Amino acid sequence: MSKINGFVGRRNLLKLAGVGSIGIGASAVSSILLQQEPAVAQKTTPVEKPRPVNPQAALTRLIEGNNRFVEGKRVNPNQSKLRLQETAVAQYPFAAILGCADSRVPAEIVFDQGLGDLFVVRVAGNVASQTAIGSLEFATAVLGAPLIVVLGHARCGAVVAAVKGDPLPGRIGVFVEEIKPAVEKVRNKTGSLEENSIISNVQYQAEKLAESSTILRGLIKEGKLKIAAGRYDLASGKVTLLS
Repeated sequence: MSKINGFVGRRNLLKLAGVGSIGIGASAVSSILLQQEPAVAQKTTPVEKPRPVNPQAALTRLIEGNNRFVEGKRVNPNQSKLRLQETAVAQYPFAAILGCADSRVPAEIVFDQGLGDLFVVRVAGNVASQTAIGSLEFATAVLGAPLIVVLGHARCGAVVAAVKGDPLPGRIGVFVEEIKPAVEKVRNKTGSLEENSIISNVQYQAEKLAESSTILRGLIKEGKLKIAAGRYDLASGKVTLLS
């Protein structure tokens, strides 16, 4: 299994990552997959392996799903018993989401997708932490997802905390600190500092993904991956892509 869905598998991950790259280690990924393969081999192969999806087609599929959600016309795809059995054997997500942990922004629902469609990483403030980057490297380089969408949202509490800059208890301040550079970029911009910071943070975290990961940067260069940024409106349910 050197490739999955047209992308690099465990044998080629080390070449793509390069010596000393950050994020998931190739040996760790190999170990995970080797542990999974014996169990998988005993199961039935999925009815139909999906064809490779290009990044733009994946993004279009997400936006179409969000439009259905906004219009109240959800079709709830890939949620049958058969789909459950298929994804028990293998997963081929067509997109990965770096979203906020906010309970009001569940990616599978707002994009009207089902089991095995999305590889979702959620952390407060949709911060591109080292753990999040490693997870997304796995989603793209190993599982073959051709698209990452960094999804922020209106009235994000993590961004509001970064704007205020007050001392925070426990480890809450750890992820808030990761948002402050985005706030500083727009502090002198006209308009709402909170709203400008929400948009700035989504764009900042999206840029950080490519800048911090040799794996993701390599896939982008090969045309196998696109990183997009979006803002979710809590009141309407609409996802707006950001340039």
